[in-house]
Amino acid sequence: MKHDMITSASGWRKVFTISKDENDDSGEIGPENMAIVALAAETFADYILSKKKCPLVVLGNDTRPTGPQIANTMIKVLLAKKIAVTYAGIIAAPEIMAYSQTVDAFIYITASHNPIGHNGIKFGLNDGGVLNGTENAKLVKEFEKKCAKSDAIDYSKKLANNCSDVDLDWVYAESIAIKRDALGAYRQFSKQVISGTTNITQQNFLFSKIRKNLLEQPLGIVCDMNGSARTLSIDSTFLNECGFSFYGINNIPGQIVHEIIPEGENLNYCAKEIENRQNLGDKKVVLGYMPDCDGDRGNIVYWDEKEKKAKILKAQDVFALSVLSELTYQIYSDESNENKGLVKKAEQFIQAQNGIESKWDENLTNKKFAVVVNGPTSMRIDEIANTLKTKVFRAEVGEANVVNLARIKRTEGYEVRILGEGSNGGNITHPSAVRDPINTIFAIIKLLVLKDERISGITKKGLFHIWCEASNQMDKYKELFTLRDVIETLPKYTTTGVSENRAILKIKTENHSALKSKFQKIFTEQWEIHKDELKKLYNFSSYEAVRTNGTEEIKGITDYSESAKGGLKIIFKDENKNPLAYIWMRGSGTEPVFRIMCDIKGDKEKEEKKLLEWETQMLRKADE
Repeated sequence: MKHDMITSASGWRKVFTISKDENDDSGEIGPENMAIVALAAETFADYILSKKKCPLVVLGNDTRPTGPQIANTMIKVLLAKKIAVTYAGIIAAPEIMAYSQTVDAFIYITASHNPIGHNGIKFGLNDGGVLNGTENAKLVKEFEKKCAKSDAIDYSKKLANNCSDVDLDWVYAESIAIKRDALGAYRQFSKQVISGTTNITQQNFLFSKIRKNLLEQPLGIVCDMNGSARTLSIDSTFLNECGFSFYGINNIPGQIVHEIIPEGENLNYCAKEIENRQNLGDKKVVLGYMPDCDGDRGNIVYWDEKEKKAKILKAQDVFALSVLSELTYQIYSDESNENKGLVKKAEQFIQAQNGIESKWDENLTNKKFAVVVNGPTSMRIDEIANTLKTKVFRAEVGEANVVNLARIKRTEGYEVRILGEGSNGGNITHPSAVRDPINTIFAIIKLLVLKDERISGITKKGLFHIWCEASNQMDKYKELFTLRDVIETLPKYTTTGVSENRAILKIKTENHSALKSKFQKIFTEQWEIHKDELKKLYNFSSYEAVRTNGTEEIKGITDYSESAKGGLKIIFKDENKNPLAYIWMRGSGTEPVFRIMCDIKGDKEKEEKKLLEWETQMLRKADE
């Protein structure tokens, strides 16, 4: 049996509708797709049984129409394999992954941000994230073997029919209670992630402080649910209990009223709702977000008080704000725990920037801090992290790659509080191992709410104050600041949006190593021809090629084909070897497209477009 399933570590995906139309909202998947699902379920069943004798697996799905049929088939197969199954029904990705820590493994049915006719499967154990690339490769190998058998379809039917009807009925009867337990586990886990501590007293202290500050300066939040799995998650109740006014729109499960991906014009629905409420006099409504269908990503809309309109934050800016918030929150939290090391280090850094000689004392703290990102995350993250004395490590595109690199760095002694794919927006805040709009919105909230306060006659600096001092921008700090004020202090970069049409190429060459080898020859020739012009236009004096494959980043490569299906980046530098810009490329692991982008320091829209056009022309020539 042939299948067209893309089987990346980030998720197995395909168009599941019988029509094979990616925009078809039918719920029928047909016998061939049922066979694929059954064999995928058996593959994971065999895998988990090899790890534990009597495992318990939780299964759930987002709100796509094909979800229930896929779930039903998978539950039948798991039961036929004598695996205990609980079914949570419609559930957000971060919710099922938080709940999975109480069982042995999870299966989540979703195609994330892809169009409604797509669906897919994420597999994971009980560490709160999906399987890493190595473990996923084991599943893929066994799945391919099962599909290659001549009786694959007949076998899959028999397999599903071996399920007991009584057992199946009990799984569905129990699902309401499982969903309730999942909500409770997710709420408690969210408090831990947001606060950065397992100490419930300290958690409650933070949330009581947020509530107290909101009594003085109320804040309202709009969420465009777009019929996603978050319609049945904790958003409304949790944000209300934390002291926010919450306004949900398009909040009926499964009623997906516009395109799923939370990018560009799809955020206009949220922006219009904020503007409507502002026009009606509800001035506290200044933030909004929109998740994708599985609810693991949420990009941000905010009210710009100067321009008097709601503005959509670009994905790279959302991630930059999240990183800025969580890194300064580390300093803020350490200071509140009377660990003055980081505060002292920040003060010394500011003195050094102001030309005051001050020896950096590494003995002030034994902590090493890091941020882990993917290859196409903007270099603005490097500037933010460097300012706050934090290292940046990069992995190949794919949430699983970033999560696993962060785990590796923790074993090396680094504290990695925040990680993620800046190119896609959203963030992963440890100990979570998945993007979560609740954590993104609270990163913004902490920036706005945790302000300067007087304690026993001493000023305890808020997050934005800490950042302005560390980045030598105290001229931009003020007591009554807004999100616009914070945004204006971010390092300025112009970056291609991941969902822009110009960022997506259709490439004929299936062998990406061969394509990149041809690209290398064309690029080196072009560099020699145009290097004087590039020096004049961009101040480029040299370049460095970098590849990212899985959790590995190798700089200074001389053979571009080594990047294979991973990411390839060309970093352009000035005469002092300071990076000024980069171009990047990689074939998608979940869609049949080739993604490209560029990132350039400064507000340089024309230069960014020209640089991307140059990359596009060279790639098209390499693809001839």
